[in-house]
Amino acid sequence: MSLPPAPLTGNFSSVLDVFDEVLRIAPDHEAFVMPGVKGPTRRLSFIDWATHSDALAGWLQDHGVRKGDVVGLQLPSGLDYAIAYQAIVRAGAIATGINPRLGSAEITHIQRRCEPVFVFDGDLPECDGGDPLRRRVAIDATDPIAIVWTGGTTGYPKGAWFDHACLEAMSHGAAPLSAVGDRRLSPLPFAHVGAMTRVWDELMHVITTVIAPSPWTAATTLAAISSERVTVCQGVPTQYRMMFDHRDFATTDTSCLRIAGIGAARIPAELVLEMQEKLGCPVVVRYASTEGCLATGTRLDDDIDTICNTVGRPNGEVELRIVADDGSLCAPDRVGTLQLRSRAIMRGYWKDPELTTQAITSEGWLVTGDLGRVDTDGNLRLAGRTTEMYIRGGYNVYPIEIENTLGAHPDIAGAAVLGASVQDRLGEIGILFAVARAGATLNLTDIRSFTKQTLADYKAPDALVVVTELPLTSLGKVDKKQLQTAADQEAARWVR
Repeated sequence: MSLPPAPLTGNFSSVLDVFDEVLRIAPDHEAFVMPGVKGPTRRLSFIDWATHSDALAGWLQDHGVRKGDVVGLQLPSGLDYAIAYQAIVRAGAIATGINPRLGSAEITHIQRRCEPVFVFDGDLPECDGGDPLRRRVAIDATDPIAIVWTGGTTGYPKGAWFDHACLEAMSHGAAPLSAVGDRRLSPLPFAHVGAMTRVWDELMHVITTVIAPSPWTAATTLAAISSERVTVCQGVPTQYRMMFDHRDFATTDTSCLRIAGIGAARIPAELVLEMQEKLGCPVVVRYASTEGCLATGTRLDDDIDTICNTVGRPNGEVELRIVADDGSLCAPDRVGTLQLRSRAIMRGYWKDPELTTQAITSEGWLVTGDLGRVDTDGNLRLAGRTTEMYIRGGYNVYPIEIENTLGAHPDIAGAAVLGASVQDRLGEIGILFAVARAGATLNLTDIRSFTKQTLADYKAPDALVVVTELPLTSLGKVDKKQLQTAADQEAARWVR
């Protein structure tokens, strides 16, 4: 059977409705490919995915799992995770991903918050007798399907929960990163919102997910792009840089690439040009969050400035507004708190109505906690997190502006800026944690001069801490919470 010329359409109420349609038109098409690093490549067709998942759903029901129960997925990204996720859905339960990289305290917090009746944390049980078209329970669009946990950068993780209708709404804004028949590289942990909320999109576009080997390396990723004829490449700037610098890139076949997606507030123009030239395809930037799985993105015909310095315009049916501290709407190009509204945003924080009320207004606007402004072309330019802003001598400073500027510094491979209090009339100062490029030596005076070429002088970092690497959260973001103690200690030693 051939693939449809356009995304699947129909009267679908749940993920299973879409799955049934895929099984009707393309049952043997590959759903997942897991390139082998030390063993053979594993492949899973849609029909086999559904069959294995139904058998495992029966096992869950035999062990007491009922509709509405929460079941945990404390598994590495891979075929077992995908099978178990669908099994949970087919049993009418709610899947929650628990990233194995989380610390024991974070895992304990998650389990106490969502009280899973069972957790997959090892090899899946052997199950037979699966029927890919069986319906074990009735499922509606408003039934919960997944709980996704935030990265915990501002405290313990919070569980954003989504129903089937959220996933459908997300799929309507998936373009241009989704096209029928794509073979899409997936470098994200499957517990991430970028995987947990994409299943409707992957089904309606009959997408083959090529799982990036873990731990991520440039060599294994390049091999997967070439051997698996990847059409959609995804990653962050550091990953693309590492791939281009790797000796295997020269022999990597990228001819099947249709598009390259990247996530960052600012991307060096030279990297975008290099991506376009070396990959031979357009580059798009996407922005989203755990609570708002669909937000904004650049377009295929955007210029270099838009791709490098903005995160584009709203995708799908997303509405966006920028709100001042007094609750009024900000004028164009004025920084304020970003709010989003669409059916794709989370329905709330799991079993936490108080936090939900703080995060979602009575009119349905998600208060993201991100600062930004909308420029005269309608593109969103991020300015950081409300919790990260510091006040230096009466001036608001947004660390992301400094970090973006230093992204173009020839000697800096990575940068994180934090505010810290000082016994000085300035009140707070900026502490820069920086990773030097190979062979480079970093100097605060030079870095301040470089920053002042682009930004106001009060935004230049006041202190420099050179580190070999920046700590990361389980989701791959810089863990500023972990750096704050060191920033406070540096501020205590600081003198003008």
